Amino acid sequence: MVFETRDESEFHAHLRGLRAGKERFDGELARIDTLCGRLTHPTTYRLSLFVPYPAGDPDRDNLDDAS
Repeated sequence: MVFETRDESEFHAHLRGLRAGKERFDGELARIDTLCGRLTHPTTYRLSLFVPYPAGDPDRDNLDDAS
């Protein structure tokens, strides 16, 4: 998870900042979740990024042997 807030306008401002920033932001790797709330759990906005396994990762290599 990269960013989480209960304020929708703050969430959108954070996204705009990422897109306008100097660092590259790949929207294809982004996952945006809106966790709908109730009285006891307010609505939450969450931004996550997919991180692929690096080549030669021993944990990933062991997954292939399990099949």
